[in-house]
Amino acid sequence: MTEPKHDPPMHLPAFFVKQKLTLMVNRYEVRAAGPDGQPGELIAVAQQKRMAFREQVTFYADEERTRPVFSFKARQVIDLNAGYDVFDERGEAIGFFRKDFGKSLLRSTFHLNGPHGLNAIGQERNQAVAILRRFVDFPFTFHFDFVQEGQPVLHVDRQFSLRDRYAVNVPDRRLDFRLAAAMTVALDALMSR
Repeated sequence: MTEPKHDPPMHLPAFFVKQKLTLMVNRYEVRAAGPDGQPGELIAVAQQKRMAFREQVTFYADEERTRPVFSFKARQVIDLNAGYDVFDERGEAIGFFRKDFGKSLLRSTFHLNGPHGLNAIGQERNQAVAILRRFVDFPFTFHFDFVQEGQPVLHVDRQFSLRDRYAVNVPDRRLDFRLAAAMTVALDALMSR
């Protein structure tokens, strides 16, 4: 069986995601890493409606949200093991992720799949923090490592802050930036479930 044809991945080796607090929606800024390693140019703005019937997050090219460029959407309405498809601006699937509910009881675990043979598993690095996070409402730092056959694919580090901020490193060139950004926003949106 041959793999479907896909555009080459839009690889970005490092970027940042920051949640912005608003009343009716969860909004996120995605910024490229600048030459100094700090957040630089705005490359996408994501928006998620709160209490929507089916979970969906749309990423836009600009702050005014005039041009959608990619999105992710739940496959099912309510399911703790639900999967999420990631779509490009044309509505074509570019990847998939899902939370492994059983393994996530003690340490949050996600599966991340994409073209070019990408099939990674991500887990919280520190089990003690993972367990403590479930019982104490405090903005803990945490680290997610996604690996495939022992090789690093994606690292997401929540920085210590009252607002959710993430530093993202993508050592695997097969991982499309859009899929990495969708997974990072999903980590924030889905961690408490």
